[in-house]
Amino acid sequence: MKNIVILISGSGSNMQAIVEAARVQRWAEKQGAQVVAVFSNRPDATGLAWARTQGLAAQSLDHKAFDSREAFDHALMQAIDAFDPALVVLAGFMRILTPGFVAHYAGRMVNIHPSLLPAFAGLNTHARAIEAGCKFAGATVHEVTAELDHGAILAQAVVPVLPDDTPEVLAARVLTQEHRIYPQAIAEKIAALRSR
Repeated sequence: MKNIVILISGSGSNMQAIVEAARVQRWAEKQGAQVVAVFSNRPDATGLAWARTQGLAAQSLDHKAFDSREAFDHALMQAIDAFDPALVVLAGFMRILTPGFVAHYAGRMVNIHPSLLPAFAGLNTHARAIEAGCKFAGATVHEVTAELDHGAILAQAVVPVLPDDTPEVLAARVLTQEHRIYPQAIAEKIAALRSR
């Protein structure tokens, strides 16, 4: 069985979409894959409570309790590795990861970013897209590399930018597409890992 571990920092709406897709699409039976654990760097992340209601191991590891980024990443890596993950999924995990952490999960860690990469890496993507006069925005699922919001693109979804959009309105439109493409991209990634 291929174990999937999800990392969140907040409500975990993408995590919820993935867990629900795994159940509805019967990943355990059809893909030999299952979501087993959810971790957050924030003890108050509301997504942890939801994950527990789904029978998942859900733990917080407060990054503020560590002296350095490296110390936090090392502790997180140990906690994740206890679940023998085939795939580590960043779902609104708002931490820049150290090169050592990224190298440890090379080829088996994915992220979703709310822009059409390579455009608008980093933060404030929706405001930046509106300010730039973009006619389209969207979301990108990509493999994680040491360079922020780079790595092989696994899936993208496009939405229109409308004349009266605010960053919040555009974000909500993009999020509906994130919930659609992220589970699909993960299922395809798991299938690729199984065929190796």
